[in-house]
Amino acid sequence: MQTLSDIIASIASFLWGWPLIILLLGTHIYLTVRLRFPQLKIFKAIRLSVTKDKTEHGDVSQFGALATALAATIGTGNIVGVATAITLGGPGAVLWCWLTGVFGMATKYSEALLAVKYRVKIKKDGHILGGPMYALERGLKAKWLGVLFAVFAVVASFGIGNMVQSNAISMLLDENLHIPPVASGIVITILTALVVLFGIKGISKVCTWLVPFMALFYIIGCIVILCINFEYLGETIRVIVTSAFSPQAAGGGFVGSTIMTACRFGIARGLFSNESGLGSAPIAAAAAQTRNPVRQALVSSTGTFWDTVVVCAMTGLVLVSCVIAPNGIDSASETLTSQAFGVIPVVGPIILSVGIVTFAFSTILGWSYYGERCIEYLGGRKATIVYRILFIIGIFVGAVANISIVWNLADMMNALMAIPNLISLLLLSGVLVRETRYWLWEKRLDEYSKDDIPVIDK
Repeated sequence: MQTLSDIIASIASFLWGWPLIILLLGTHIYLTVRLRFPQLKIFKAIRLSVTKDKTEHGDVSQFGALATALAATIGTGNIVGVATAITLGGPGAVLWCWLTGVFGMATKYSEALLAVKYRVKIKKDGHILGGPMYALERGLKAKWLGVLFAVFAVVASFGIGNMVQSNAISMLLDENLHIPPVASGIVITILTALVVLFGIKGISKVCTWLVPFMALFYIIGCIVILCINFEYLGETIRVIVTSAFSPQAAGGGFVGSTIMTACRFGIARGLFSNESGLGSAPIAAAAAQTRNPVRQALVSSTGTFWDTVVVCAMTGLVLVSCVIAPNGIDSASETLTSQAFGVIPVVGPIILSVGIVTFAFSTILGWSYYGERCIEYLGGRKATIVYRILFIIGIFVGAVANISIVWNLADMMNALMAIPNLISLLLLSGVLVRETRYWLWEKRLDEYSKDDIPVIDK
């Protein structure tokens, strides 16, 4: 078992090396330039995200689709992942993580556009299916790539979206509140089952109120810490910026770190956190009730904005400011985040615990939907029943078992998911430009698409 774990870890490390990082970041930059910087429409996109489109096509509102995607995206990576990037790559990693989010908004926009354009409707009950597998099948006529993506996503859903998250919750509750993993595992399993069994509508309803609450609660905690460290905020920003472009980390309690190291860990953590390019979020975007593909694409792009440009940036500022402050915390410590939130007397650890628990639980809900849609693509509606049962069982297993092998398997599957998705984005970039020109550049954003959604009989 240990040998298998080591092999998977080696493969995951290879896949998440420079080639994939360059491919992902290169795609971000390419799409940003080719689509004329859709990031500049962020305020319009935020407004659209809370506007309900009246259309008969779609299963949930635009905000419901965004909330579901954000639930899966905003996870422990926003807290623990940023701390890991800083520990291994120095404070400069925060800037590279942030820049990855800024450019990643164009990729998230593109993924959602293709998901809505190539989505299909089930004849029996009219529910909507979409995502990279349908873009690959209908857009590129490469169903075999769609099948590969779906397989990778299903396996990944049991890792990053299931056992890894329930394990993080149970370990935290055991360490801080001395709640046995078995007890927390039972509670998490029951709560997830109650939501997941209602499908996308149940998941989106829970995520619609859970996501804003958990994000706001966590951000308020970050703001309080930044207020406490206010006099060091200017120095914090200077250290982050200079460290991103200097051969050595700029002192202040940090170990030396090369530019390449800061760049690598910052970009990798940013990509892992916001999932732009992995192809997961557009599965939720496809279910949105939207007037046209570009409208939902803009809404989806705000997911990367909130996840990385806001939440990850806040975490990075908090951690770096706590390190450079007098009597600051140790940047190399495994408990970097816990020490930072300990700056807030009494309630600091509670804020962090609630943040990790809600972030992890919401990720479980979001990924349950991703996995279910992918298994339906592979085996039809009946296969989803089996998937739901196995997914719910997996939550309990993750909460009580040693799952080091699952972490590495999740990393590997995430990387493999990205490859066919990036192929669709790059080869269908002409479609992206054409749709963007018609709906956005020629100012037809408020008009309704007259394209019929193909009906399939699965």
